[in-house]
Amino acid sequence: MDFVATNENGDEYYQAALTVRDENTLFRELKPLDSISDHNPKYLLTLDEDPVTIHNGIRQINALDWLLKND
Repeated sequence: MDFVATNENGDEYYQAALTVRDENTLFRELKPLDSISDHNPKYLLTLDEDPVTIHNGIRQINALDWLLKND
């Protein structure tokens, strides 16, 4: 996993990759997040311009959209 962010709600786990359109790359990038057994949010950030996708509870989102998010 590339980094963990901690806020008032607990930890969030992040894995970043340029692209995961190749099935082997997707599997490799999801593996570290899949190995975490708690129920905190897990994210796969990519530059793929795909809709938000969820893989076994892991949200795959565009990294630029995530960076520009206005919460």
